[in-house]
Amino acid sequence: MTEIAKDKKRLGLVGLFKEVFNWYPSEYPAAERKLLFKLDVSILVFACLCFFVKFLDQTNISNAYTSGMQEDFGLYGNQLNYLNVCYYTAYVIFQIPGMLLMSRPKLARWLLPTLEVLWGIVTFTHSRTTNIHQVYALRFLVGMLEAPVFAGTHFILGSWYGGNELFKRAGTWFVCNALGSMVSGYLQAAAYTNLSGVGGMAGWRWLFIIDGIFTIPVAFLGYVIFPGVPDSPRPFHLTADDIALAKERLVRFKVRRPGPLTADVFKRTIKRWHIWVFVFCYICMICSGYPLSYMNLWLKSEHYSVVQINKLPTVINGINIVASWLGTTLAAIYPSWIIYTVVESCCIFSTICMIIWDIPTGLKFFAWYLYGVAGCASPILYSAVNTIVRDDSEERALILGSMMTFGYSFNIWVPLLVFPTAGHYGAPRWRRGWPFILAFFFLLWSGFVTSVWLHRRDQRRKAAQAVVESESEGSSADGEAAIVAVEEPKV
Repeated sequence: MTEIAKDKKRLGLVGLFKEVFNWYPSEYPAAERKLLFKLDVSILVFACLCFFVKFLDQTNISNAYTSGMQEDFGLYGNQLNYLNVCYYTAYVIFQIPGMLLMSRPKLARWLLPTLEVLWGIVTFTHSRTTNIHQVYALRFLVGMLEAPVFAGTHFILGSWYGGNELFKRAGTWFVCNALGSMVSGYLQAAAYTNLSGVGGMAGWRWLFIIDGIFTIPVAFLGYVIFPGVPDSPRPFHLTADDIALAKERLVRFKVRRPGPLTADVFKRTIKRWHIWVFVFCYICMICSGYPLSYMNLWLKSEHYSVVQINKLPTVINGINIVASWLGTTLAAIYPSWIIYTVVESCCIFSTICMIIWDIPTGLKFFAWYLYGVAGCASPILYSAVNTIVRDDSEERALILGSMMTFGYSFNIWVPLLVFPTAGHYGAPRWRRGWPFILAFFFLLWSGFVTSVWLHRRDQRRKAAQAVVESESEGSSADGEAAIVAVEEPKV
């Protein structure tokens, strides 16, 4: 065991607190700490703002539905599910093409800002719709334009950061998922209270205008500061020495830079276990996570006020923010499968409460809010992919895109069958839905633990092979093993 590993095992509460906030390790040279700061300011600032407005938009449609759209358009069937189907169909179709484009250095720097400008324009257009069919079409366009954002940002993070750095940045970035959802609730409550009737428009229409106002400036900021990947055209704030150091870091973390995009990428990817296990994990995550953002439907069925319907679910988002940041940070310090076990156990407990259903109102609120701890599940999973598949940039991009494609393809049809909006099996009781997601929470945990076990098996085989090769060359096996242990990012 290396000295670094021993130090981590000896961490007390004070040491753990310091490690949580240790983003710029003192053992790094000054130039490397400065580079990390520049990357945080450019990549994380844009990525967080981009992700914030993306989830602001995704949550807006549900908040608009429960805040007047349903009544204005006479929607009393499964139209909310159909809106999501339109969005996720486009999201699925354009996922892998978008990710493969993201892996191209010349496009990586400009793709996300350009898509954001376009979806900002489409977001504005939502406010002028006159019937549900127009909203269906706009949701399809937004899904198409937002497709590469989530997995693409994980790919960008994995192209600059490595090891424990990656987990911490991914968790901080994912905070903006919950933050966007939380702000959407407060914005809709404010719009309903203060803007209803202004300009002759309902409050829910103003929500899309506000969203568009947020989106366009973020896109233009991206054109200025977003660096793409290390082989992309150099932005003004990174010097030639910064880029050279960034590429040296990739060698240290064993992250392979982009190569030719050929048919061999698909052949070698399907021959390895990575894509099969990680796609399975993400399918389970999508299937188990669908109803977690619909606490507002339960509140509406209990006849809470419109303001309460928009504000009370934001507690889930607040817990999600803390969990996204703290959970991924702890996963950078301790074995990630332990953090995953805690998270999935909490979700399983909440789901059992929902299956029983006839429980005290306070316990039901607790169960809804406890789902917030699932905030770190996705960034830990994606950070694991970036870490485990760091030696093949094209395979990594294909896996990240495939996870989104196949995962969200289930969002096209599963909600219609398992999570209908109306009827005996409809929201929020979901007599079939809650048992359904209970199974998938368990399968998600099983899949993630399996991926960790398979990776460690592969590393043991590589280490054994390295020892044999070093012995055949007359080298010190212990020295070689120590180097491997020091350089190997933890999962």
